[in-house]
Amino acid sequence: MDVVGVIPARWGSSRFEGKVLADILGKPMLQHVWERVQGALLLNDVIIACDDERVASSASSFGAKVVITSKDHPSGTDRIAEVVNPLDVKIVVNIQADEPLIHPAMIDQVVRPLLNDPTISVSTLIKRIDDPSEINDPNVVKAVVDQNNFALYFSRAAIPHRAINSEVEQPKYYKHIGLYAYTKDFLFIYRKLPASILEKTEKLEQLRILEDGFRIKTTETNFDTIGVDTPEDLEKVKIRLQSQGKGA
Repeated sequence: MDVVGVIPARWGSSRFEGKVLADILGKPMLQHVWERVQGALLLNDVIIACDDERVASSASSFGAKVVITSKDHPSGTDRIAEVVNPLDVKIVVNIQADEPLIHPAMIDQVVRPLLNDPTISVSTLIKRIDDPSEINDPNVVKAVVDQNNFALYFSRAAIPHRAINSEVEQPKYYKHIGLYAYTKDFLFIYRKLPASILEKTEKLEQLRILEDGFRIKTTETNFDTIGVDTPEDLEKVKIRLQSQGKGA
């Protein structure tokens, strides 16, 4: 098997407990994510990794493949590692369970660089920022990349900063879309890396990869999502889906 997608679905959440099963137009959020992911062309399998019988039961009811993992994992990455450890797989896609608007093409976009270039061990997505209010929003993670689309840095700050005497009238700003694909080998390297200073400073796990000298390939996407961290975010998703005519 070349590519497996894993959806870590933890019941607990400090801001919104049980959000993965929150109802969205008649379906749990997790089902929306799982159904959308089925449309990806490059996935050979999709597994939901959960730590709670309620989540497992719900996932099984809509036909998903489920693995119940330890409750003690500090992150979704560790949960994914437990699931894929016994599998003969080359590439692992970390699919967030709180992204019910994910487009299946995004999965293919994040996987393709690893299939095309064996020197790439991790990839992610970025999107051009169209809404100026997002530039200075610390909840929107910004990314700057080099001429080959490898990440230079990620930050909650507005980067690049335009100097007063800059000859660049309007810098391009990109936000990070938190979808990752790793080689299986790199996944196990990454989870053993100690948390870095930059990671602790910005509260961004991907900075651990850059600070330890590894590269992250980025691909620009035209698709956007709404991550559900709060009940208010959930309402935004419902409004978006209703506007698209996607009912229960």
